[in-house]
Amino acid sequence: MKQEEDFDANLAGEDGRSEESKSSWFKRIKKGILTSTAEKKETPEGLWSKCPECGYICTVTELRENLFVCPKCAYHHRIGSAEYFEILFDDNQYDVLFENIRSKDFLHFTDLKPYGKRLQETWGKTDLTDSIRVAQGKIKSLDFMIACMDFEFIGGSLGSVMGERIARAADICIEKKIPLMIICKSGGARMMESAFSLMQLAKVSGKLSQLTDAQVPYISFLTDPSFGGISASFGMLGDLNIAEPGALIGFAGPRVIKETIKKDLPEGFQRSEFLLEHGFLDFIVPRKELKDKLATVLNLFRN
Repeated sequence: MKQEEDFDANLAGEDGRSEESKSSWFKRIKKGILTSTAEKKETPEGLWSKCPECGYICTVTELRENLFVCPKCAYHHRIGSAEYFEILFDDNQYDVLFENIRSKDFLHFTDLKPYGKRLQETWGKTDLTDSIRVAQGKIKSLDFMIACMDFEFIGGSLGSVMGERIARAADICIEKKIPLMIICKSGGARMMESAFSLMQLAKVSGKLSQLTDAQVPYISFLTDPSFGGISASFGMLGDLNIAEPGALIGFAGPRVIKETIKKDLPEGFQRSEFLLEHGFLDFIVPRKELKDKLATVLNLFRN
């Protein structure tokens, strides 16, 4: 009975503290919980990366040291021109060319927003001047020219600037007998430039034929994704057509094809392994082996 009376007394506020003091005590506890929750620090962005293929989580530093290839399943994360240049060129030394050439809104095109405004926003958000960067340097002491697309700039789309930069790079390669590689990563033609974009297919293909006549090697390196007019033209015109593992390569996307033909597609359809099996590629090269493989190929071409 004594214990029950003490328990009832505590409930009734007869434990030696007033209702006011108990209320203050409760508020302090509550405030401490709220403060603790509010001040809980979120994990800073950019420190961790989750593999979209297997879900493996690692630090961005670990991923970068592994050349942006998942340490667990070898999934090749999408990277831009800066990363490819760093991976391939000796001592990360190279000269970027034709940065002064920029896109213009010749047609005053508007979809969700004016094309001119879209360009200004993209220039403001990235350090890119267009969807491709051209750089000249050395790979294992061999002169090499790389034109690398950046998907971050309007989906790596093919516009008049991309065509002009590749054409000028080809001219230098012909003059100085330097091999050219185009690293493809694109969703296709840039609709905001309409016919100006489509004209680049013939323009670049014509320049590549001049490379052939001059006996200057051209390597097409297809990465994820390589679609549309890119794969329908110069993406498949290399003296060597090579690709990264698991890269999605084609003209129209698999979803569009499936909806068109109303049939299920083969497993791995349009992946680089599927294309290699069906004769569209010469070989697939993992990113870690790319520099050594290119050096071997360039020496073979020289000999």
